[in-house]
Amino acid sequence: MLALQYFKDHISSNALFSEGHKVLLAVSGGKDSVLMAHLFKLAGYHFGIAHCNFGLRADESQRDESFVRILAATLDVPFHVTHFKTKDYAAANKVSTQMAARTLRYDWFEEVRLSHEYEVIALAQHLDDVMETVLLNLTRGTGIAGLHGILPKRGKLIRPMLFLTRAEIDRLIENNHLDYVEDSSNLSDDYARNKIRHHVVPQLREINPSLGQTFQQNVRRFAETEMVLQNAVAVLREQILLPGNHNWHLSIAKIKALHPQQLLLFELLKPFDFSEAVAAEVLQSIDKQSGTTFYSSTHRLVIDRKDLIIDLLTDHAGQPVVFIHQHDHFIELPCHQIFISSSALPFFENASNKAFVDAVKLIYPLLIRTWQPGDKFSPMGMKTFKKLSDFFIDEKIPLSEKEHVPLLINGNGEVIWVCGLRQDNRYKVTASTKKTVIFELRPVDYLNKQE
Repeated sequence: MLALQYFKDHISSNALFSEGHKVLLAVSGGKDSVLMAHLFKLAGYHFGIAHCNFGLRADESQRDESFVRILAATLDVPFHVTHFKTKDYAAANKVSTQMAARTLRYDWFEEVRLSHEYEVIALAQHLDDVMETVLLNLTRGTGIAGLHGILPKRGKLIRPMLFLTRAEIDRLIENNHLDYVEDSSNLSDDYARNKIRHHVVPQLREINPSLGQTFQQNVRRFAETEMVLQNAVAVLREQILLPGNHNWHLSIAKIKALHPQQLLLFELLKPFDFSEAVAAEVLQSIDKQSGTTFYSSTHRLVIDRKDLIIDLLTDHAGQPVVFIHQHDHFIELPCHQIFISSSALPFFENASNKAFVDAVKLIYPLLIRTWQPGDKFSPMGMKTFKKLSDFFIDEKIPLSEKEHVPLLINGNGEVIWVCGLRQDNRYKVTASTKKTVIFELRPVDYLNKQE
């Protein structure tokens, strides 16, 4: 049989949805999603099928769509399909093809859910997907949330197949003679997840044949540990994060009393989009001169005499605030463009329209903004600091123009580059530099732009 009772028990014990709810199934045509669709039909649940054609595998993509369309007709359920220009979206948004596909499909699933009154969206991820996600997170670096991997339910997304391993799904498909289609990209080692699937997990299974069951227990423990941490942080946030008129205050004395400091400060700052690297920088700077400033993509944090002061980031003098993330290659400003490249060698040119920065010193996201009173930097070739207002006077920059000179700001609030004029000495490339990031400022060609 199709493990129907285990399936229903998993849905019930995790409260994934109620009997009368309509569920939208994301079906690719592969073994796991095909089995999920048949289980939903056998269980008598109300559901429809959604399929995304990403147009990435030519005839194979069309084959998958046709197969899932026939499956929906066979099961006598509604069928929803869409076509994406995935590579065009990835290029326009400067993201990987995988990230583009992920964003497109989840946005579309939610549109279908709302317009057709489905309660939740069911994804066919299974226990091996959980293992691969945890191992991938560990490889890249992760907090506690990354250790529990994929949860059975998060918001409107449910995963009713997490009680099965890939091997169990294979056996159920074979024993019940269910048709499916195979995605050829799953066989490639071009993706990090596939390398873990094909090479790492089999080795771990040799060490522990019950790896799936062990991971199931670990995931439960990690999820419960995260709940304990978040409950503790919620209490702590109420105690030491005090709202002001337009900002929030964190007592420096109370931060120093935290243990462990960096973990708890990061969790306190996470709602304001500050990274763990910034939390570490804040702790290193907390006893230094007040006024040190840090930025997230949405907020600014200033170290004052007794408090950390956090406020919502706003632009200065009507100029846009632009963020640069680690994988960005191009930034559009009102009057300029910034092109970003890198070199595996210590690299430098004497060009005022370029900055050559030691990559290890960058804390993302970087920020592009205009001059603000009190800004200072250490001009290239100097070891002392200079106020930007004085630097502009020395460079004979008119008052009307200095408001429009873009500044490249590190995630710790330090000026990296007065764009087009002078780089900060602290970020220069040295003989020990292992990777150079190159920022190039170009004026906008309005004539060509208008054409």
